[in-house]
Amino acid sequence: YALHFVIQSGISYYIMIIIGVENMHKYCFVFALGYLTVCQITRVYIFDYGQYSADFSGPMMIITQKITSLAFEIHDGMFRKNEDLTPSQRCLAVRRMPSLLEYLSYNCNFMGILAGPLCSYKDYITFIEGRSYQLQQSEANGKEDTKYEQTDPSPNIAVAQKLLICGLSLLFHMTITKTLPVEYNIDDNFRATASWPVRFFYLYVSLMAARPKYYFAWTLADAINNAAGFGFRGYDKNGVTRWDLISNLRIQQIEFSTSFKMFLDNWNIQTALWLKRVCYERATFSPTIQTFILSAIWHGVYPGYYLTFLTGVLMTLAARAIRNNIRHYFVGSPAVKLCYDIVTWMATQAAISYTVVPFVLLSVKPSFTFYSSCYFCLHIASILVLLVFPLKRTQKGSKKHESVEPVWSRKLEEESLLQKNNYSTTNNSFSQKEEITCRYQALKQ
Repeated sequence: YALHFVIQSGISYYIMIIIGVENMHKYCFVFALGYLTVCQITRVYIFDYGQYSADFSGPMMIITQKITSLAFEIHDGMFRKNEDLTPSQRCLAVRRMPSLLEYLSYNCNFMGILAGPLCSYKDYITFIEGRSYQLQQSEANGKEDTKYEQTDPSPNIAVAQKLLICGLSLLFHMTITKTLPVEYNIDDNFRATASWPVRFFYLYVSLMAARPKYYFAWTLADAINNAAGFGFRGYDKNGVTRWDLISNLRIQQIEFSTSFKMFLDNWNIQTALWLKRVCYERATFSPTIQTFILSAIWHGVYPGYYLTFLTGVLMTLAARAIRNNIRHYFVGSPAVKLCYDIVTWMATQAAISYTVVPFVLLSVKPSFTFYSSCYFCLHIASILVLLVFPLKRTQKGSKKHESVEPVWSRKLEEESLLQKNNYSTTNNSFSQKEEITCRYQALKQ
């Protein structure tokens, strides 16, 4: 199993060397995603259908993200013109070809080999070279502070907090989750006897109970990187250290999200950023649809994944249409805004739960059993919303990427720019002054 990591990374590096910077990102993308898909087909349909086991496919999903994202970053830095890049692409661009040791270290480093999460190549190299703590700080009044921190900040508090979250998530999963199986939503007796409010309530609590295992895995991965010293993102205005450079989720915002977009903003953040950078920003047509399809392919070959993400396209477009057309009527008064937030929270939780049921059930038959028992109500509602409310068009072009709103929207764009506050150059042609300017502009945004 471990040989798959070396084979996938080694062949991808060979492709980068022989193809050249003009087209290597396309070949690396097709090969890495294709290799992952072949491995997933073999695992699912030959060896272990329907069972989650500790095998190589999970780590390979992260390595695939690293291979493809780095290929695009090298293409941006060594082939494309600087003025054609978005601000985030400009900060992420890699200006020289990594050595084989750097490449394998980035893909297969010990902190992220099991569960990731994805990090940018420049962040990783900055950490490995010991320069991640020399970050420019901003004073509370917004003025630039040219002093550099001389002592390494301690990750102990951040690691302890994240380990506590891991423990609580694991405890919740081992106790509550097992008593609220998602499969009960398609139980014949339950569907025949339970009322609609009871069924939707159980749908919500069963899907909420299914999330702690992801909270556990992603938070533990984040804590492991922090314990090694990786993940420091500078200081806030009060001088408190921030260890969320590669964090993958924000639990409070997930559970209290009031829009489909807000949920996606805070769930699997690094994967959302990867999808945005390699697909959404570069798609020439239907970027939302292409992004969701890529997400389904990357997750695996279970039919339930495709049902979930195709449903997610409808939900995303419908939620965007509603937000653009009616939200401004409810933000004038605090009381009205509170009522609007409560209603949208309930609608969001119902839509999310409805959408991700096939992701948990995996197969076509139980997924359609669930949707047919609900009479495909939210599918039909989403289509009616798109027919009634106009959807604002987004312009795409080489110099208009900044105005594009992906499904995870402007907040994650700001988050990704903030994360670049510790970038340093990987090319001797980039001076330290230019790097500091890039970081400070990102912080201001």
